[in-house]
Amino acid sequence: MRAERLVALLFTLQSRRSATIAELAEALEVSERTMHRDIAALQATGVPIWTEQGRGGGVRLVDGWRTRLDGLTSREAVAIFAMGVPRALADLGLGTAVSAAHAKVSATLPAPLRDQAQHVAQRFHLDAPGWFKRADDAEHLADMARAVWEQRQVRVAYGRAEHTVERVLDPLGIVLKAGVWYLVARVDGSIRTYRVSRITTVEELDSRFERPADFDLATWWQQSSAQFERSLQQFTVRVRLSPTGVRALPVVLDPDLASQALAQAPPPGEDGWTEVELGLEHPDIAAGQLLALGTEVEVLEPETVRAAFADTARRMLDRHR
Repeated sequence: MRAERLVALLFTLQSRRSATIAELAEALEVSERTMHRDIAALQATGVPIWTEQGRGGGVRLVDGWRTRLDGLTSREAVAIFAMGVPRALADLGLGTAVSAAHAKVSATLPAPLRDQAQHVAQRFHLDAPGWFKRADDAEHLADMARAVWEQRQVRVAYGRAEHTVERVLDPLGIVLKAGVWYLVARVDGSIRTYRVSRITTVEELDSRFERPADFDLATWWQQSSAQFERSLQQFTVRVRLSPTGVRALPVVLDPDLASQALAQAPPPGEDGWTEVELGLEHPDIAAGQLLALGTEVEVLEPETVRAAFADTARRMLDRHR
């Protein structure tokens, strides 16, 4: 977009003592005519650009003037201005820092660039939680975020089932997944995941810890999530789905799981129904998930899931007689 190109032009002029129109046009991959317009646009916003016509002439910033956006690419500058202060960052205690960065960019960008960045901000918005779900009420999120930044050990009380356990943790990172905050921490030499909303008390300790040199949060989370999903998919369940059931499966089950299973399924039979193999959890849980498909599914195998499905359906029928 033009906003990015104009900021890129500022950086290019800062990095070169002088450049010709042709050199600038080549560097930014635009025509010389476009470059003339961009230079005029920057001059109109008050950027002190000096130009000299004729052989050997060029374009440069007036000596001593520099934009305060050093180190940012044009895309980064516009993105910082456009994104505002996402609630997720505010929840982490970073709202003030992002607001400060936003204010600095706002004060530095020429008015036309601010207008175009605002144009972006009004057209894109990130809303992390799923439909009909509220974000987790993570009371101690900011405390945990501070411990992550400062590499400080914490003693936490963590609610698990019917009881509470106490742990001393090395907080390594925080992840937001579908509106739920998770703490990734090292405890007793192993790395584990804790749901932040289940942390009932936090005590910062004086001791600090060293992060594992080979630990990468994004990579660890991806691998851990895949392992967790595999651990839940212990039962292979074979079902028949009506056309309506096929369409509803990604809504009832995990969309990725459903899409993968449907992609591997054979073509529908003469009656229009499709046989699908699904990797699901315990028979009772699997039966409960499949009941959401109602009469659009028939459980074929294993017998444990088929029996659990039929038993639940009978009990529902008895209750509604």
